[in-house]
Amino acid sequence: MVRTPWGARLPEFPWDTLAAAKASAAAHPDGIVDLSVGTPVDPVAPGIQLALAEAAAAPGYPLTAGTPELREAIAAALVRRYSMEGVRPDAVLPVVGTKEAIALLPTLLGIRGGFVVIPEVAYPTYEVAGLLSESRILRADSLLKIGPETPDLLFLNSPSNPTGKVLGVEHLRKVVDWARSRGVIVASDECYLGLGWDDAQPPVSILDPRVCDGDHTGLIAIHSLSKTSNLASYRAGFFAGDPALIAELLEVRKHLGLMVPGPIQQAMIAALEDDGQEAAQRLVYARRRAVLLRALIDAGFTVDDSEAGLYLWATRGENGRDTVDWLAARGILVAPGDFYGPRGTQYIRMALTGTDERIDAAAARLTTRA
Repeated sequence: MVRTPWGARLPEFPWDTLAAAKASAAAHPDGIVDLSVGTPVDPVAPGIQLALAEAAAAPGYPLTAGTPELREAIAAALVRRYSMEGVRPDAVLPVVGTKEAIALLPTLLGIRGGFVVIPEVAYPTYEVAGLLSESRILRADSLLKIGPETPDLLFLNSPSNPTGKVLGVEHLRKVVDWARSRGVIVASDECYLGLGWDDAQPPVSILDPRVCDGDHTGLIAIHSLSKTSNLASYRAGFFAGDPALIAELLEVRKHLGLMVPGPIQQAMIAALEDDGQEAAQRLVYARRRAVLLRALIDAGFTVDDSEAGLYLWATRGENGRDTVDWLAARGILVAPGDFYGPRGTQYIRMALTGTDERIDAAAARLTTRA
């Protein structure tokens, strides 16, 4: 455990526990295939790079709220790409990557010593958000599990990291109705919304009118350009939703100096206005997913959920740490499911974020008897 200066206790950083497995995988004669982290490996589109370079001479402080042009681009892209009718430019807010945005969200909303609900299998930063705000944390996928007590904040994640599970319109509607009847803020992490693989159940936003009837009260959607546009190193994310909550977050973030750099804001505009680069990257991931999915199944794995996003959620019916070691012996590094909560103990998360050559190498190793 790590103790922060104000007393909150944080768990050990999960990936630090993979040192031995990483060393084992790195010893493979053909080198490691690192699929443990969802970090993009493909180049940023030239138009985005150009926009960044052209803004590089700007000397002044950027606006915490983002330029009017960026806010317009965010709102327009959310409506155009994801059917989020009614998103207003004054109800969006750029953030310095969605990881910090999620980790600080309860604290910046004034929740201290409160009650935060996170998914049962969850990206670790939701738990960190609760711990930093010294709140009680409950892992719950069912509203019934929450019981009679009213949370201050409920995190959703669809498509899920790590499982790739997609929550349908009816499920999301039920959550929104329940939350509104109790005054609960819902923060929906939708960073993988543009990477759905099942046409029968495409991912939908909590701000989709089929979910919220066009009323964004109490709702915050969390988005990122890290995955769909390969901008992880740019730290380019944003909030959208309830104008009152966005305004509250803006005022606090202004005091903290949480500003997205000006050249990055210009690069974000280029990414948001270029649907072609996003579609092209999606095709790249679709091909890599098909290769790894086939190889995992042929190697005897069961792949559950994984309907969207950049990961395959797989099991051999054993403790996930044993599976991590089995894969590391073949030069493949993945994340164990226990990173994401007790319900992930028998799973591993395999990322699609390797080059085509490394993905093909992983598939070959999986299907070669050793």
